[in-house]
Amino acid sequence: MENTRRDFLRVSAFGLAAVTAKSFAEPVENADRDVPSGSISVRVTYADKRFAAAPPVAWLPAAGPAGANSIVLDPAKKFQEILGFGAAFTDAACYMFSQLSPASREQLFHELFHPSEMGLNVCRTCIGSSDYSTKVYSYDEGEPDPDLKRFSIDHDREYILPMLREARKHSPDLFLFSSPWSPPGWMKANGSMLGGSMRRAYMPSYANYFVKFLQGYESEGVPVQAVTVQNEVDTDQDGRMPACIWPQEYEADFVRRNLGPAFQSNGIKTQIWLVDHNYNLWGRAIGELETPDVRKYASSIAWHGYVGQPEWMSRVHDAFPDVPMYWTEGGPDYTAPNYAADWCEWSATYSSILRNWCRSITGWNLALDQRGRPNIGPFSCGGLVTIHSQTREITRSGQFWAFAHYTRSVRRNARRFETQSTAANLSHAGFENPDGERVLVLTNPGAERRVPLQMSRKSAEVSLPAGSVTTLVWR
Repeated sequence: MENTRRDFLRVSAFGLAAVTAKSFAEPVENADRDVPSGSISVRVTYADKRFAAAPPVAWLPAAGPAGANSIVLDPAKKFQEILGFGAAFTDAACYMFSQLSPASREQLFHELFHPSEMGLNVCRTCIGSSDYSTKVYSYDEGEPDPDLKRFSIDHDREYILPMLREARKHSPDLFLFSSPWSPPGWMKANGSMLGGSMRRAYMPSYANYFVKFLQGYESEGVPVQAVTVQNEVDTDQDGRMPACIWPQEYEADFVRRNLGPAFQSNGIKTQIWLVDHNYNLWGRAIGELETPDVRKYASSIAWHGYVGQPEWMSRVHDAFPDVPMYWTEGGPDYTAPNYAADWCEWSATYSSILRNWCRSITGWNLALDQRGRPNIGPFSCGGLVTIHSQTREITRSGQFWAFAHYTRSVRRNARRFETQSTAANLSHAGFENPDGERVLVLTNPGAERRVPLQMSRKSAEVSLPAGSVTTLVWR
């Protein structure tokens, strides 16, 4: 898995090129319905600029049909609604946040979560330890305890729950979803949280484990809006970290016979998301959705991008157009030479994800130290931000700046709209916010270029610096 985690940005960008370089399948409809006016505000990241303001661009009367390499915009043709963007409050990230002074943390949380700043608003927590934790732990350690008499979330009270409460002060509408990396070891065939597989005999107890977790967090003032059954259902990571294999029929049966009914009987409204693994499991996603009674309790799919192509998610959408999909994990490699400047790779990946029906994008660790720690697993992931373990200096990754071009302009409940182009090596994604404001994110990993835009009877020309991400906003 090391190679795929490092390479998935390249794979995702390749998949996007296949989508954006194809010729128009249909003519743009209703092009005259909405004619833009005024100017376009511009923000750009490249070289030493970070989401920096650039001179505005004017809409002008179009001289004729869109030319070669133009981007044709059709806000009348809309697609999925956007929930938001964020990253993960792992045990490791929360520990690093807790090491900051209150004043430094207040400043950083305002930047990360406040709607006037980055506005991260769809974030992940871990149910027990992940590989990015200070230690291996569950909420019920020891010998088999099917009645969960020992269940306790005390570990999370030290610094995880306080960080979540603090983040919600800056972002009251923060949407949290939670994922386990492993059930308690005694529920598994190998008796350990490291690797192994789930045992059917303990599925009723495990459903109650989820219920107790959600009730415990609710009582601490941290309601959770969704859960996934298992982080990365199709691997045990060779027993090197908390992980658990869930065969397809195990996950489907757990949801329809145990977890869903347990939520229903306890009055829990938390959503259940399926799969929470790579694009190449698109067939599994369809199979689970087709299993009787699964959609009674769970009708959303969560995706990772380490294996496969983003457009494979559209196969699930084509089979189940009403099923929401969410992108739930992906982060940088702190050992990569371009860790702080790979914004083009990330932005191209994000455009591809959003053009293939996902409603949210959630990265991996919100924060780690300069060596990718705390970490009890085998991977060299970096944080969205780095907090130096000695100096507490905060630095921002290329992924952070890619996120900025989406999170600072695309609002919750925005709708993606149609953008089409034959231009090579250029990523694009368009959105209309609830107030009617339009947003277009352009990613240009190559040389400097000028790109024409056409919308209805108006056109504009945008200058894209080499190796840049550009956000355009207009009414």
